[in-house]
Amino acid sequence: MTDSLALLAQNHLEIKNKYNNFKEMGLALDITRGKPSSKQLDLANNLLDLPLNSYLAGDLDTRNYGGIDGLPEMKQLFAEMLELEAKNVIVGGNSSLTMMYETLARACQFGVPGGQEPWNNVKSRKFLCPTPGYDRHFLITEHLGFELIPVSISSTGPDMDQIESLVATDHSIKGIWCVPKYSNPTGDSCSEQTVKRLAEMKAAPDFRIMWDNAYAEHHLDDSPPALANIMSYCISAGNENRVIEFASTSKISHPGSGVAAMAASDENIADARHHMSVQTIGPDKVNQLRHLQLFGNLKGLREHMKQHAALIKPKFDLVERILQRDLGDLGIATWTSPKGGYFVSLDILNGTAKKVVELANDAGVKLTSAGAPFPYGNDPDDRNIRIAPTFPSIEDLRQATDVLTVCVQLAAIESMQN
Repeated sequence: MTDSLALLAQNHLEIKNKYNNFKEMGLALDITRGKPSSKQLDLANNLLDLPLNSYLAGDLDTRNYGGIDGLPEMKQLFAEMLELEAKNVIVGGNSSLTMMYETLARACQFGVPGGQEPWNNVKSRKFLCPTPGYDRHFLITEHLGFELIPVSISSTGPDMDQIESLVATDHSIKGIWCVPKYSNPTGDSCSEQTVKRLAEMKAAPDFRIMWDNAYAEHHLDDSPPALANIMSYCISAGNENRVIEFASTSKISHPGSGVAAMAASDENIADARHHMSVQTIGPDKVNQLRHLQLFGNLKGLREHMKQHAALIKPKFDLVERILQRDLGDLGIATWTSPKGGYFVSLDILNGTAKKVVELANDAGVKLTSAGAPFPYGNDPDDRNIRIAPTFPSIEDLRQATDVLTVCVQLAAIESMQN
């Protein structure tokens, strides 16, 4: 036992008393999901008040049928955000997650360009899941019948040595999830070398990278990390069909009534449009027009995002200070310090994450379930906790993080004593 752990054990009674005091306070705090706060949502309330003097977008009346892939101006905005051409963008409804599900469901039912058969015909089909990662990604592929293969992730992105080894010969692996910028929950971003290797690696012709660029514009300061253009690398490698990108305004305007988009190669877009022509008569174009009027262009959207950063950066700074104050010198925890996104990833002593979540819940603080950022909800080391600082008020976040660090200390002591 290290000196710091021995000191922690000596203070067991004091820590236990702190915990009991929290329990007596009757707290009811929730930091389970990465949701915008009400103040963040208020930033886009003008969406509801904007006078639409004309419902026309070019020659298209947005109130009517048509425009299956979205308004040209909205396609252009997302194209600039993702650094590609507007012709390679389809703009949909409020949920990029819906577009991801539909993309994979179509592949399962009908196959994809360059593939030989529908994925449903592939026995023991698999999907790679960088972990810790986004639980809803994993649920989609699990729901569609894929075997989920965890791959490790670091500050530069998914472990490419591991990925290249897996996909080179196993053509039943049909794709990989990737949140390339400010990943959920680590907040890390893919390096240019990772992006290049993903684009160039040997894989099945119908292998797809589900590139969920959800936090492309969600910076906490004015010096965001650069993200290499994966589409350009895929085109250069002759794998232009490999990547399908997604983005949305869900945490930019209102999640319940935002705008989502997918982007891909000419062939992938044509394939998606073919199936969409059967599925739908078009998205909510009036809502797209409202968003265009609110932001104007990408520059206007980025000015809007600076207001978000002003609201949430103090919350991330607060979490960092409390974690450093209470856990920094104990040797029982490490955590990420992201420059954007919505989460902080906390790793604690092996075998204690479930206990911490249980202790926190008993003290009135709801945390994301231990194991949620892993396929099948199974963290093999039982050590990862996802912290979502954005939704609660500063005071509620302070109390919740205070409770969390006491629970981490208490679980560590009890683990050492067993």
